[in-house]
Amino acid sequence: MKWEKLRTPCYVVDEERLIHNLEILKGVQERTGCKILLAQKAFSFFYAYPLIRKYLAGTTASGLYEARLGAEEMGGETHVFSAAYREEDMDELVSLCGHIVFNSFAQLEKFGPKAVAAGVSVGLRVNPQCSTQEGHAIYDPCAPGSRLGITADQFDSEQARRLLPLVSGLHFHTLCEQNSDDLEKTLDAVEERFAKWLPQMKWINFGGGHHITRTDYDVPCLERCIRRMQEHWGAQIYLEPGEAVALNAGFLLTSVLDVVENEKKIAILDTSAACHMPDVLEMPYRPPLAGSGLPEEKPYTYRLGGPTCLAGDIIGDYSFDEPLVPGSRLTFEDMAIYSMVKNNTFNGMPLPDLIWRDRSGECTLVRRFGYEDFKTRLS
Repeated sequence: MKWEKLRTPCYVVDEERLIHNLEILKGVQERTGCKILLAQKAFSFFYAYPLIRKYLAGTTASGLYEARLGAEEMGGETHVFSAAYREEDMDELVSLCGHIVFNSFAQLEKFGPKAVAAGVSVGLRVNPQCSTQEGHAIYDPCAPGSRLGITADQFDSEQARRLLPLVSGLHFHTLCEQNSDDLEKTLDAVEERFAKWLPQMKWINFGGGHHITRTDYDVPCLERCIRRMQEHWGAQIYLEPGEAVALNAGFLLTSVLDVVENEKKIAILDTSAACHMPDVLEMPYRPPLAGSGLPEEKPYTYRLGGPTCLAGDIIGDYSFDEPLVPGSRLTFEDMAIYSMVKNNTFNGMPLPDLIWRDRSGECTLVRRFGYEDFKTRLS
């Protein structure tokens, strides 16, 4: 199937672009000895897992279902972290995962002995209390009052001293779409606050948020950070990027359904910000659109919106070289990460098709969703 024949809306994952990212990540592993895991919360398109497994060490999960998906479809190492675990999930988790990371000493006390008895390597998520983000506090695990990670002062309790012999590693995740200079600052804080406990750790997990495959990312600095912690503490280093794996490797194809006017021209698309690219509204951000410009930059400016009843279902204002008309096709870029895993069927909106584009340019329909996918979620 050719690109121009694809039914819209659809997500397209591009093999060549995905391999480009994986080669960069593989190089970091080979030069440093670190292990890189796919964070499935950002990209769970398991059709591509056999390819990804050739490059990465395994997957990381946020709960039972992701852990099961990674173990079944990717293999390799399976790690899991959750802010809190359900008791009924733990037997299956210890059978699936080689590493389980706990978010509190209470959870470690409750489930740690079972995990260790099953041969699982137990870790603790720590909060180095070092914010390196500006704005978007919703994505900052080091923001005041964060529920994510144990602060250093909690390590001096009687409970902590009693349970720490169960622990083999420390995990921190403080970044979001950031460069390695912010990782360097974070490591300073980790070493300052947790140096007392680092010598007993067999591994240290730097978490995610590393934009390693972005064109301006400082890979040599990242590799210095990895070697620094290896040499100081003799630990195996893990990274678990999600976005970096599939950054710029996906598209969302859409068509114009209608053009209306109210103070400005508004194109109604067959895709929805609320349903098919929810981060546009949550972050918020203006997604890249192939061949477009900023408002008024090109001759024809339109507001792009979805067909739902939500008044704020607006993708943004863009300009074009030619007028948009019903049937015009548009291509949103960088749509493999988060958009695919966070989409929904609000208003009964159909989910986009899932397409794989191989290196020859041939497109394969991986999954088409229908009415039953909407209906069976609700009763």
